[in-house]
Amino acid sequence: MGLGSCGRGDRPADADDSPDAAALAQAAAPDFASPTMAAIKRRGRLNCGVHEGLVGFAYTDNRGEWRGFDADFCRALAAAVLGNANAVRFVPLTNSQRFEALRSGRVDVLWRSTSWTLTREAREGVRFAGVNYYDGQGFLVRRSLDLATAAELNGARVCVQRASTSELNVADWFRARGLEYTPVVAANEEAARVAYGRERCDALSADISALAAARTTMSNPDQHAILPDVISKEPLGPVVKRDDEVWTSIVRWTLNALILAEELGVTSENAGQLARESRNPTIRRLLGVEGEVGPMLGLRKDWAKTAIEAEGNYGEIFARNVGKDSPLDLARGLNAQWNARPAGLIYALPIR
Repeated sequence: MGLGSCGRGDRPADADDSPDAAALAQAAAPDFASPTMAAIKRRGRLNCGVHEGLVGFAYTDNRGEWRGFDADFCRALAAAVLGNANAVRFVPLTNSQRFEALRSGRVDVLWRSTSWTLTREAREGVRFAGVNYYDGQGFLVRRSLDLATAAELNGARVCVQRASTSELNVADWFRARGLEYTPVVAANEEAARVAYGRERCDALSADISALAAARTTMSNPDQHAILPDVISKEPLGPVVKRDDEVWTSIVRWTLNALILAEELGVTSENAGQLARESRNPTIRRLLGVEGEVGPMLGLRKDWAKTAIEAEGNYGEIFARNVGKDSPLDLARGLNAQWNARPAGLIYALPIR
């Protein structure tokens, strides 16, 4: 009697443990649907917000084609969701335009060297889907000033972009050290670079990647140096509109698929062969050979394979646009894989 009263004896009399009831409960789970994804499919293209022109990240070549680190991630995302890397409309946006463009639906995703901060998520009505570049703010100076560190900028004129994290970081950095400086505030990044080039300031402060890009555009790049000081943490990544968690997940996992592909040695050249021949279950899941990873996101089974074949894995995108195979020649540094030597911060979430 005592044993019989335990467990099932405490359940409601009308409880139903039949297979049909279990299937019905499972079917009642929220549908993995996205208004943003539905709009993209209707128009047949991804609208991707990018920088107006930043060498290495987003710029147009002499044929008017968009190139760069961020542009390649836009194409990879289009390949993942539409099966066509060229189904992208690039929308150049200024700092002041970028978040409103997301909120209004003018763009589906912002891949525009944007730092992930608490204030932006809390106030701008957006969500960050991940980090694809770990940056930091620094200072570009003329070698003729013979400066070794940023601490020697006491009393200097510093060019910086208005209404940016860069402007706030410079103010905090000088204030914390009791140093004086004169801000030369420009309307946008290009105006700040022009002001520096015309010697209206002694230093240009921005993300180090942007400073490296700015230096390549100068008439005598070797006459300018980036000081070793890094005055902030700037995690850059894709941004989407708030209240579409499904679309946030699709962008997040596409980024992670490209990162994981590098870790596993899956490239644009060998993805097809590995899909046919690899016995590694992690690779097989990534490439859609087994499992239902893509369909769980509302995508095709080979969504990640299509993205990788279109633009390459994370390492290929980095090297081609900002790394060793590019004019910027930036070291991987923090953007190396977690298991590299030396190790970086790039780490793919488990795709399983």
